[in-house]
Amino acid sequence: MRTIFKKPIYPIQPGLREYLARYNREVALPLTYSDLFYFHVSGPLLDKAGKDTLWQTVGYRSFEMPRIFEALKEIYALLKSGGDRSALEHLYVDRVDYCSFGNTQPFRIRIVNSYNDNQDYFYIKRADASRAYGLELEHLLSPNRMHYLTCGNTLVEEHVAGIPGDLFIKDWLHNPQVKIIRLAKELVRFNERCFVRLLGDMRACNFVMDMTPDVEEVQIRIRAMDFDQQCHNERKKFYLPQFFKENKPLVVYCTDHLNVQTAMQYQREEQSLILRRMQAIHDRLRMLLNVMVTEDLAPEHNVHQLGRELAEHYQEAVFLGCGTMGELVRTSLERLITKHGHSASLRLRLPAVESGSDLFL
Repeated sequence: MRTIFKKPIYPIQPGLREYLARYNREVALPLTYSDLFYFHVSGPLLDKAGKDTLWQTVGYRSFEMPRIFEALKEIYALLKSGGDRSALEHLYVDRVDYCSFGNTQPFRIRIVNSYNDNQDYFYIKRADASRAYGLELEHLLSPNRMHYLTCGNTLVEEHVAGIPGDLFIKDWLHNPQVKIIRLAKELVRFNERCFVRLLGDMRACNFVMDMTPDVEEVQIRIRAMDFDQQCHNERKKFYLPQFFKENKPLVVYCTDHLNVQTAMQYQREEQSLILRRMQAIHDRLRMLLNVMVTEDLAPEHNVHQLGRELAEHYQEAVFLGCGTMGELVRTSLERLITKHGHSASLRLRLPAVESGSDLFL
């Protein structure tokens, strides 16, 4: 039986908490993760084929359910509409599921509109600094907007819609609706996005394929949905989705339809897009990184090992002097700036400060 390694939870420190409050991520919630944890009954959740999904559907005592379900609807309103309660009377909580094997042991809440039976999901998890940094970097540096909230030791996330990568490989990879070159291009770009900002563990079950019908063909975007392994592991390959065996069918698909020159072109295009996003939000990104470089998000050995591997990969010794994972992320982004000639107009370092509050003046 394979042993599954669980990364430890890193609590959100005051500097990050202040950043999250400044950008309206930290809010008061009517219910916390620990309130959901004391469920009364549970049973396995099966998929349409009758297979165990590894989620448990949980239930609460009858006298607790009205309060819990009303609070869950309020949280959904905060996440989706800034707290507008006008639509709450039309919503009801259809199901609460619990996953015990995930790093943050999430609860998944299914919300249904009673007028049209439209359903939506959101998640309540244990707050983890690694995951918060991953969500925020995804929001700032990728084409995807991430909606999430924090409150103390609770993290609330919206559902990332799409076809899970492993199911896409099984059921869609050779579907004639999928344009070969568009999928291969997106694979290269996703690989580059993960590596530049050190988002790890992007095996097929941790990302989804967002498929959008276009004028004549289907557009595909790969979206990460698991951010627990933001800059924690010590191995360079951990941050390159191409090296996971679960992704091998996608990699073979990509190499069969792209030559090296074209792949490098798509890689440079993604780097340019990341730079444009960095220019648009450089003050906010700088504040985030200035907090991140002070945090312990991985054991010291992991930092030094990854620094050595990145220094060897890029042939740049500057990675050897990084003392935290945050410094490695910032150095990776600074390297991108210098490579594309934007060093004079885009800076990711703030002057040293004595207290976290000075970052946000």
